[in-house]
Parts: sequence; structure tokens; C-alpha cells
Amino acid sequence: MRLFTIRRTATVAAAGLMLLLGACGPNSEPQGSGGGSAAAAATGFPVALPHKYGTTTVSAEPKRIVTVGLVEQDALLALGVVPTATTEWFGGKPGAVWPWAQAALGGATAPQVLTNTDGIQFEKVAALRPDLILAVYSGLTAEDYATLSKIAPTVAQPKDTVDYGVSWQDLTRTVGSAVGRKAQADKVVADVEARFAAVRKEHPEFAGATGLMATTWEGYYVYGPQDSRGRLLTDLGFKLPDGLAEVTGKEFGANLSKERTDLLDVGALVWLVDKYAPDKAKVQADPLYAKLKVKTEGRDVYLENEELVGAATSFVTVLSLPPLLDQLVPQLAAAVDGNPATAVQRAAAG
Repeated sequence: MRLFTIRRTATVAAAGLMLLLGACGPNSEPQGSGGGSAAAAATGFPVALPHKYGTTTVSAEPKRIVTVGLVEQDALLALGVVPTATTEWFGGKPGAVWPWAQAALGGATAPQVLTNTDGIQFEKVAALRPDLILAVYSGLTAEDYATLSKIAPTVAQPKDTVDYGVSWQDLTRTVGSAVGRKAQADKVVADVEARFAAVRKEHPEFAGATGLMATTWEGYYVYGPQDSRGRLLTDLGFKLPDGLAEVTGKEFGANLSKERTDLLDVGALVWLVDKYAPDKAKVQADPLYAKLKVKTEGRDVYLENEELVGAATSFVTVLSLPPLLDQLVPQLAAAVDGNPATAVQRAAAG
């Protein structure tokens, strides 16, 4: 699984792209439907949406939505809106729609899938003739934004967060406002927040216990307080370890030096690994790690990236969170008790 989107300069055929841009700017007539649901009437237009590169005005209900961000499809589907196209992060799912979102997709045609391996596919985005582009969970550059804005109104990542750092609540509400379903988005967010409140009440042992999310990318990589995975733990009541923010700085995460392996010694440590058994064995065999209480007291949880629970932990959306909490919370409870005899049971693969 990609740790994050690796940005590369996209090689674009300038002449062809400009022809497409001229044919389908923000005021062009949308061609066809993106499959939006009639379950809720869209209201609140025009709406002004501030973001990192300014403010985007959506003047009317969008019908053809392309997501350049990596998880916005879940927020759209939760609100009864099917995007015209999504951008693949990982997993190779049809439409880039994971099983936790399939019920929301229903019988609608799966979105077309774009890739971002070599940057945004500007020509393909333009050819889809969108009337809204969402890049809220993204690392959109100013140049990317300028190009996309010539195609359609584009909502970039928030101004006051790191790239790929928007919270699931803010993402859902931003998407809700963009498609005229603000009240519905508020309700969806409140419902999921109520799930978190119920978990905190049921597991008071989480309150104040230290927790951390990490992965085995180029050594040990930890997710900080500005990342959705880090905030997942704090939403459950955990406290991130002291010094983590200094390590991650202005990014959503950072690699740990061997001198800072002590940051891993927390009350509950969630590992996101590529292969469950071999990667777990490799981590636990590390002499530095083997000495830590997090290992000797069985406080570590291992999730495989492309299985449902691991993938849901990276997505952290209104649709991935309910099944994620069902599977992850019992593992965290077994880990945080510090009793090696209480085995952390692996979540069901998917």
C-alpha cells in the first residue's frame, strides 16, 4: 500500500490539454449524470468553500463530480451521491469503492477510476466534463489547482491542515456543503461521533492511555497528531506520546531514528503492515523493539494494509469507521490491558 501519494510532475501534452480545457471550462454544459441520488434535495447554492488556494464557489447542484482526493467517494456515497470518477489510492476495487461502501453504492454504476501514479490525469479529468472536482484529502499543488480550476470548480485541501491531513468530520462537511447536503452531512458526522462516544464510555481504560499508529515504511514510520490515523486514536480517548509532534513536524508522519524507538513504547501500538505474519515477525525480532514493554506485554496490534480492517484504518471515513470500530476496538482493549496472556485476536481478513 502506498504510504501516501508520491507526487511526480505529470507529463501533459499541452496542446491537447488546452483544447480540452477550452471545451469544458467551469461554465460548460455538463454531459449526462453522475448518478446522484434523489433521496435528499440539494440546497444552499451558491456556496463558497474556502481552502488552501482560495475560495471556490459552487453555483448549483453538481451532477458530474470527479474526486482527485483519495477518499472523498465515501463521503459522497454516504450522502447519496455517486461520483462520475474516483482516484485510486490502493486496493484495486471496482470504482475505487471498498466493501464498506458497497451498500451505499447500491445498484448504481461504479465510478470510472483514475490513477495518480504519475500525477493527476488532467486530460482524463477534462474529458469527463465534470462540474465539480474534489481534492479535499490530497496534496494538491498550486499548479495542480490552477490547471484543475480551468476544467471545473475545484475544492482543494483545507488551508490550516497539512496535506492529506483533513479530518473525516471536516471532509464530510465540506463535501456535504459542495453537493448541497449540509444538514445530511452534519447528521452523518453526528451519528459516527456517537459511535466514538459509546466506545469511550464502554472502555474508560482508553482515556489517557498512550497510543500510536505506525508502519514499516523505510524502517519505522509513525503517524502524527495531524494525521487521520493518529486522530482516530485520540477520538477513542488515547493520548499520543509526548514528543511525537516534534518528530512529525509539519507532515502527517515521519520516520523514526533508532534513537527515538522509545516513542513506540506506548499503551497500545497499531502496526499497519503489508504482510501480516512475516512483517509482524520481522518487527518483533528487532533487538531494539524486542526490549520495549509494548512488545513484552503484548500491547501491539498488527493490521494488514489491504485487508478490510487495515484499509479502513487508512481511509478513516464516515463509511469505513463503523465496521472499523467493531473490529479494532476489541483488539485495542486486549492490547491496552498490558497482560501478555490476553491475546490480541487478529481481525477477520477481507
